[in-house]
Amino acid sequence: MHSHSAEPQPAEQTPEGADGEYLPVPWSVLADYRCFGCSPHNPNGLRLRFAARPDGEIDTRFRLGRGFESYPGIVHGGLIGVICDETMGNLIVLRTGLTALTTGMRMRYVTSMRIDADYQCVARLLTTEADAGSTPVGAGGLVRAESEILDSAGGLVASASATYRPISMASARERLDLRSDEFDQIEAALAATQVAGPAPVAGGPN
Repeated sequence: MHSHSAEPQPAEQTPEGADGEYLPVPWSVLADYRCFGCSPHNPNGLRLRFAARPDGEIDTRFRLGRGFESYPGIVHGGLIGVICDETMGNLIVLRTGLTALTTGMRMRYVTSMRIDADYQCVARLLTTEADAGSTPVGAGGLVRAESEILDSAGGLVASASATYRPISMASARERLDLRSDEFDQIEAALAATQVAGPAPVAGGPN
C-alpha cells in the first residue's frame, strides 16, 4: 500500500561505529556499481554503510524517509528484509573473501519501523560447535547468519536468519556481468577488506 506519491530518498546515515570508520565494501571499487542496498551511486537505493563491531559482527545505522513508506508513517516491510539481507551478505563477503548468494531467509517482524526514526541493523555469523574457530562455512558449503534491527532505545524491531552459498571468483566471473579488469579490481579489494573473525575460507565452494 502506498498512500503518498514521493520520490525515493536515500537512507540517512547516523554516526558510524565505535572505531569512527566505515568498512570499505569491495564492490565500491567499481565506478558504476549500483547495488540497491549499499551503492552510493544509486539515487533510488538505501546507500547503507557498515561498521565493524566486536566478535566479527558488523552493523549499519540508518533512517528511512517517506520514499520508502508503506502505511502512513511506517516503512515498507519488504525493505526491512532488504536491510537484513544486505547486512548479513556484506558480513559474509568481508569474512570469507568470496561473493555469497542468498539461498533462503526467514524474517520475524516484532513491531513496525517508523519513517524518519533512527535504527541499527547488526549481523553476525552462526557457527556450529564443530565450525567454531575454524571456518564459517557449514554443512553443504552454506554459511548461516542472523541479524537484528534495533530502535534507538535498543528495542527489537525485527530479526532474520539466512543461509548463503559462497561462490569462488572463478564462478563469479562466469555469472556476473563484469569485464575481466573489473573482476581483477574486486578480487584485490576482497583480499584487502577482511573483518576480524574466524579464518577465511580458502578457495571455497563453487
